[in-house]
Amino acid sequence: MENKKKISWWIGTILKALIVLFFLFDSITKIIKHPKSVEGTVKLGLPEDCLVPLGLYLLFGTLLYMYNKTSILGGVFITAYLGGAVAVTYEAQQPGHSYMFAIVFAVLMWGAEFLRNEKMRTVLPIIK
Repeated sequence: MENKKKISWWIGTILKALIVLFFLFDSITKIIKHPKSVEGTVKLGLPEDCLVPLGLYLLFGTLLYMYNKTSILGGVFITAYLGGAVAVTYEAQQPGHSYMFAIVFAVLMWGAEFLRNEKMRTVLPIIK
């Protein structure tokens, strides 16, 4: 039984690390106003001057999510950010279902936290 907990913790940790790296990269490209971030934001119909506040918000949420004691709060901040991303992408009527990208990231983020955090598994006893 203990081995199963170790395996789920490691899978969750690796997944969380990859997610954190992506969010850090995304937030920093927004803060420094990388040309690709500017182009993507304008293409979605948002003004260029919203990039830095969005990047700072995502960075703040990611930093909270990184640490065990504040990971749930960080997850809530990031979920709100991703919800906004879904709404903006859907409203911009991008080809295909590009809004699903943010939904998948939210599910992966909470899945990683579920695998790592014993308290979440006691609240939501899906696996034992």
